[in-house]
Amino acid sequence: MMIPYKTPNILKQLFPSYAWDLKHKDKRTLYLTFDDGPIPEVTEFVLSCLKEYHAKATFFCIGDNVKKHPNIARQIIFEGHVIGNHTMNHVKAWKTNTKAYISNTHECKNIIEKTLGQSISKQLFRPPYGQISPIKYKALQKLGYQIVMWDVLSKDWEQKIAPEICLHNIIKHTEEGSILVFHDSIKASKNLYEVLPKVLDYFSGEGYTFKSMQP
Repeated sequence: MMIPYKTPNILKQLFPSYAWDLKHKDKRTLYLTFDDGPIPEVTEFVLSCLKEYHAKATFFCIGDNVKKHPNIARQIIFEGHVIGNHTMNHVKAWKTNTKAYISNTHECKNIIEKTLGQSISKQLFRPPYGQISPIKYKALQKLGYQIVMWDVLSKDWEQKIAPEICLHNIIKHTEEGSILVFHDSIKASKNLYEVLPKVLDYFSGEGYTFKSMQP
């Protein structure tokens, strides 16, 4: 299935309770998000780039990676960014029953809280692969999660996509209030290393600021 760079408006209208963009928020603002970390070197590269441009972002972390690399997770928070839940093991909603899915998500929450030393009453959640069902959504909503999708998908993980094409499509489809998805993963690192600094440079030059999302 071909996944578009830009989320179609019809999809946003069908599922209005998910956060697809924040166009009602501050003008000239973009929301960078990073999935699948924290990963040594890759996440640290992202943090370095963000610091250079005084940008803030939201990191949807896999609980198992937080457990393996707690110091990087703490660094994310120390540098003023936000951590969201991306399940403990990057599980697929369409292949996992609701009880197991919620349990996996809750396990991730516990690891994040233990690592950061603080409780989280309400948390941002991005379902791996963008997969979610009405039953799982309602269960997560009752637990205080806000489901965050995206407006623009970088496709940085696609090995066949050249960095130039990746950058072109991000610039083409991004607008005020866009939530953009990157991945601080080894698989995405080839494109990420080349594209992220250019995205930050281009939109900063256009007068945009980069903010993290808040639950």
